[in-house]
Amino acid sequence: MKTTVWTLILAASAGSIALAQGKGGPPAPPLMECGVHGDIDVICGTRSPEDLELTPDGKGMIVSQFVGGPAGVGVAGLMLFDPIKKTFTRLTPSAEPRKDWGEPACPGPIGDALRPHGISLLKRKNGAQQLYVVNHGGRESIEMYELKQAGGKTDLVWRGCVVSAKDFNDVAAQPDGGFIATHPTALQPPPPPPGQAPNQGKTQDKGKAPQGGGNNVFGGQVTGYVARWTPGKGEAELPGTRAAYPNGLLVSSDGRYLYFNVFAAKEVHKYDLKEGKETGVVKLDFMPDNISWTGKRTMLAAGIKGAGGDCPAGSGVPCIQGFGVAEIDPGKLEAKKIFDSDGKSIIGGVSIALQSGNSIYIGAFQGDRIVKIPAKK
Repeated sequence: MKTTVWTLILAASAGSIALAQGKGGPPAPPLMECGVHGDIDVICGTRSPEDLELTPDGKGMIVSQFVGGPAGVGVAGLMLFDPIKKTFTRLTPSAEPRKDWGEPACPGPIGDALRPHGISLLKRKNGAQQLYVVNHGGRESIEMYELKQAGGKTDLVWRGCVVSAKDFNDVAAQPDGGFIATHPTALQPPPPPPGQAPNQGKTQDKGKAPQGGGNNVFGGQVTGYVARWTPGKGEAELPGTRAAYPNGLLVSSDGRYLYFNVFAAKEVHKYDLKEGKETGVVKLDFMPDNISWTGKRTMLAAGIKGAGGDCPAGSGVPCIQGFGVAEIDPGKLEAKKIFDSDGKSIIGGVSIALQSGNSIYIGAFQGDRIVKIPAKK
């Protein structure tokens, strides 16, 4: 059976990060109860809200419920979150394929097999709102939906897809119908045969895949890259983007610059799409997962600090509770701290921070909650 990205994240983060911190520590404290705790509002009722996108009317959020387990099990899927009512409503897409969405080889609608990961919402040149979704259910693909809002209703219509032999993580939709996406483990070799140890202690050249196999995707080796898919031309690797687990990404509104997170290195990289080269790096004190735009066109990065202890005690499931949120100036490439969990057990597996009005909403790749905090003025 193929190892899922979900399993890989839990296993690898538990192994490499917890090993760095030392095994056998005390169990992590329980998470905050659902409800308001001063400036922190813990909103429960979801499952693994890995990524968030504001709806075009600004009144709701699309939630990517990235739930582990076989496709169709549990509540994996796309949800609509109402921040006023604090409710989550499942979105059940209809299917109306279009030849100008995705590739001709797309097998057809994904239906209930959808297991969403990263998502991206952007207006096409013709005005249609396109929601692109990284999918791990049944096939590795970018699923393409048109989002329609009218009369207080939000509907999704499946339009097409692009299938890949390599796992995607996050996607940035483009106005021409194309996209840019991360392949975080595309360069990761298969594990060695049973009883054979991987090669260790060898010098790792920058830009080259690790040798000897294994799934230590958080060990600092080059494991993947960023790719661009263009209608009619297909997918191509962007030169100079090979990195240690490339994760979330954004593209500037003028289409000139790409920003992508290098999770294992605790970095956000700036890349000139016109020149085809990297132009800068921002260092953080946490592992950035996804990034999002704010209303003033700065970026919010969010991610975990490490893993340790079991949740619950003795379960063998790692607690990934420590996290940070930073605001990044895309021009100056400077970061400032917005929030630090600072030892508080609030939410596990943080992966996204999204600003809406005067609040920031924090999602995670595990757990039952979204956390709301005030946005700093």
